[in-house]
Amino acid sequence: MNSSTDTGTVLRAKDLLRKPFTAEFLRYVIPGILVGVITGLVVGTFRWIIDQTLILLTIVYPYLGSHPLMIIPYILGTLIVVWLIAKIIRPELFDIVGSGVPQIEAILIGKHQMNWWSVLWRKFVSGLLTICPGLFLGREGPCIQIGACFGQGFAEDVYHYQNTEERDLLIKCGIAAGLSAAFSAPIAGTVFLLEEVTRHSNFKVIAGALAAAISADLMTILFFGTKPCLAMPISMRLPLSSYPWLILVGIVIGAGGYLFQYGILNLGWWYRKFTILPNYYHSILPLLLVIPVGLWNCHILGGSHNFIMYITQMSLKTNWLLVLGMLILFFVLRYTGTMIAAGATVPGGIFMPIFVLGSLLGAIAGIILIHFNIIPASCYLNLIAMGMAAYFGATEGTPISAILLVTEMVGSVDQILPMTILTFIAYFTSMTLGAKNSIYEALRMEMLAKLECEPAEDLRKANNFSRLDAESIWEGGCCL
Repeated sequence: MNSSTDTGTVLRAKDLLRKPFTAEFLRYVIPGILVGVITGLVVGTFRWIIDQTLILLTIVYPYLGSHPLMIIPYILGTLIVVWLIAKIIRPELFDIVGSGVPQIEAILIGKHQMNWWSVLWRKFVSGLLTICPGLFLGREGPCIQIGACFGQGFAEDVYHYQNTEERDLLIKCGIAAGLSAAFSAPIAGTVFLLEEVTRHSNFKVIAGALAAAISADLMTILFFGTKPCLAMPISMRLPLSSYPWLILVGIVIGAGGYLFQYGILNLGWWYRKFTILPNYYHSILPLLLVIPVGLWNCHILGGSHNFIMYITQMSLKTNWLLVLGMLILFFVLRYTGTMIAAGATVPGGIFMPIFVLGSLLGAIAGIILIHFNIIPASCYLNLIAMGMAAYFGATEGTPISAILLVTEMVGSVDQILPMTILTFIAYFTSMTLGAKNSIYEALRMEMLAKLECEPAEDLRKANNFSRLDAESIWEGGCCL
């Protein structure tokens, strides 16, 4: 006779587990890898060209400074670049300007469509023409859109997916691959997709996106090796006694994050006043303004990884007030320059500009804390890395992505706990002041609001916006 505990069916492992090689997500891993490989190669090329050009600027501007007459042909060359940018972006103005992330998010929620090939090559070429001269814009947003274009291209023209969900999955793989290749950060690329773009996860998306991100990062090794893209020799940990001061630093950085959101969401309104030229020629303003900045200090130009390393190498033995004043001047200049560039109807991202501003705030906090003997001078780099994560988390509304991204970029985990604390406080402060929990969500809302103002029958031509529609929608500037 069976006991009372023997009643019912007892399930075994074979009853609960799938049969080997039958998992549904496996059919998306291979396409994800292919998207990652091609994205990694193209983005790696994009990164390499930008890096080499910014190095070249450190040679060109000192030469211009010692040969003032050569500034005239340089300005004329800049005007030619402005004309080329306008010619390239005008047919796809809606999709090319800004980082491209809000447009991709709009596609994934069914509010937009794009011609992936036309957007891809125009974004690549115009992005180089915009970023290489030294504008305070990042490569990372365009890299994300480039990856998304490849994802859509593979879905539509290689695998011929008819299902929107399947197409969107490869677009998501491209997003993760693009960010991974831009920063050599596969984990952060995948987490950013989940935290910012999709806002939810399933194993199918995670597997495909992670496969794409890893593949893309492996391709960037061919260009840059295995060294982290922003390697810092962090060897010390913050003393525990300094942790209470992180509250004050976090509040200041969080307020700075809110200020960045406030500024960038007002750019369309400000640029609407700039009516001398059509909006697709607005690149003339930041491209001309960057010239005197380069003549003053060429190291400040660009996104810029190089500028962050420049900050890390500042001498702490100099008069601390002099260093502090210089860092504050850098912050004001970078903030203003980023706003001018981001609103100018040009392709370019805000990832790296945000990191630069965060590194400056971290350096400012570090100088002050070192002067008052709250932290040792050896922890200066810690504050720079922590400031980057905190400011990014507060501005973008993605604290987890910020922490992982900076950790992968600097190649150190010694600052993880205080970085997490500082990022949370900054994020909490920014949200409390009224910031959106995602700057890209706010930009997407702004974008879609403009679309709703146009007659529905005039909005689309074939599968994309016509030139006339795009120009009318974005008249007065764009800050995507």
